[in-house]
Amino acid sequence: MDVKKMSVEELNELAKKIRERILDIVSRKGGHLSSTLGAVDLIIGMHYVFDVEKDPFIFDVSHQAYAHKLLTGRWEEFESLRQFGGISGYTKPRESRYDYFSAGHSSTSISVALGAAKAIKLKKEERIPVVLIGDGAMGAGMVYEAMNELGYLKLPVVIILNDNEMSIGRPIGAVSKYLTKLKAKKHYQNFKDKFKKILNFMPEDVKFTAKKMEEFFSVNGIFFEEMGLEYIGPIDGHNIEEIIEMLKIAKELKKPVIVHAKTVKGKGYKQAEGYYEHWHGVSPFDIATGEPLKKSSLNATKVFADALLEIAKNDEKVVGVTAAMPSGTGMKELMKEFPERFWDVGIAEQHAVTSMAPMAKEGFIPFVAIYSTFLQRGYDQVIHDVCLDNYPVRFAIDRAGIVGADGETHQGVFDVGYLRIIPNMTLFAPRDFNTLRKAVEFAYKFNSSPCAFRYPRGAFELEDNIFEPKDFELGKGEILIDSENIMLIAYGNGVGKAYRVYKLLKEKGIESGIVDLKFVKPFDKELLRSLKAKKWYVISDNAKKGGIAEMLSEFVNEQNLDVEIESFEYPDIFIPHGTVKEVEKYLEVDENSIANEILIKM
Repeated sequence: MDVKKMSVEELNELAKKIRERILDIVSRKGGHLSSTLGAVDLIIGMHYVFDVEKDPFIFDVSHQAYAHKLLTGRWEEFESLRQFGGISGYTKPRESRYDYFSAGHSSTSISVALGAAKAIKLKKEERIPVVLIGDGAMGAGMVYEAMNELGYLKLPVVIILNDNEMSIGRPIGAVSKYLTKLKAKKHYQNFKDKFKKILNFMPEDVKFTAKKMEEFFSVNGIFFEEMGLEYIGPIDGHNIEEIIEMLKIAKELKKPVIVHAKTVKGKGYKQAEGYYEHWHGVSPFDIATGEPLKKSSLNATKVFADALLEIAKNDEKVVGVTAAMPSGTGMKELMKEFPERFWDVGIAEQHAVTSMAPMAKEGFIPFVAIYSTFLQRGYDQVIHDVCLDNYPVRFAIDRAGIVGADGETHQGVFDVGYLRIIPNMTLFAPRDFNTLRKAVEFAYKFNSSPCAFRYPRGAFELEDNIFEPKDFELGKGEILIDSENIMLIAYGNGVGKAYRVYKLLKEKGIESGIVDLKFVKPFDKELLRSLKAKKWYVISDNAKKGGIAEMLSEFVNEQNLDVEIESFEYPDIFIPHGTVKEVEKYLEVDENSIANEILIKM
């Protein structure tokens, strides 16, 4: 779609149509809504001023890039948004040549742009990276690491700061707008460069006064300018004419430039306009009322949060942290109840992890509530700041396993492998809601070392009370159904799938048993040695590489046990988006595929 030939009126009409298309699809399929509606006008401006055929278009997180997808030949294909086999909810180079870089985690965009700018300079090409980043993403340290170098190298990069929560200074009426345009003009930029040179020859007292005069013209952007980036703004992020004017100026400066744009989340859909966290990512809903089409049921996040809340009410030493996901991790209610003991530190997973280590050192009982995919971002801190000196920080790992429509960047499949190799770490997992409550209780009382327990997005696959819930005992597993023939070795949410496989095999007249490992570090070697079955099938929702079957194979070899092991963990690939059932069927690790594979080998 060539927006460069359109008038401002036509561009405004296009923005309206794009918002209607996004609202229609997201209301039926689910997806990110408020952030992407708010970014429509900025993205149209990007496409008008820059050349998407050659300029790197870089979207931070990229959940706000739906308009970009619609402008780059995916209008009809957008119907398949986040569906299995359909287009991704994030930018994805394998999906389109117009998606410069994959993104699903926050605060990587300026580093990507700087790397691209270095390459462009070395190749002696006339291209310029353009970044769209939200103000929330500016809370992560990686952003400042990148800006620090960018301000030093002075490479041409245009960074559009999409400020939708007024976390950076509010513009003040007509005077602010006038100064914004004045600062953007070439004659102001030339004046400022000359002014800085003159300052070098002035006495210190005069220099101080003159510097304050300069700051008057740059009060909103002084922080960025001190880092070596030019600043334009704030501008109206929904005024396409103004956006185009300012982006043209930023492009012509051939320097690193921040264009600060004020926008409204959910723009164009009244129910979502403003700061409403639940409109960030949504399941299908009724456009007229805004009500979800499917009422939410009991989920693991809520069970965890309720269990921790009860403990926190009775023990003032219980504290907790989350990194920008208070609702997603269930910490929102604890933050309301105990604001002095539970914190949201923003998109700063490294800081979140490290900050809890001294809390443990000082005798508190800290919980880090975090998604599996985001704990990866604080991995060195888990090793260096928590485990090295053996501080008993508790990691509550939400969204373990396949998470669905968010796909490759969010699948929580690596935590078993990347945590299992760390000394001093204890790992365990509940199998249902009842044992999740017991897992929280065990973590609370466990003060010997760091520990982590994982649980899925939404509900467990195993219903409560199929097996009696028992307290967790360090390093002890549980034989749920015994067998001398076949043993299904399961972990966490994998117990539910193992139980369904057990029933499918029973229908075919095949006897099998189920072991719930409960712990993978330390794991129950005595229990495993006692098993009479010589065929073990491992069922767990984690990556096979570094996973549980590898752990058991090492054990069997060390013990010289006559046992065959086969893994039905996830293969060594980045797992695509889709529902859990669709993806597991595709990977051939759903209950029917597992049962059929076992039957073939009988």
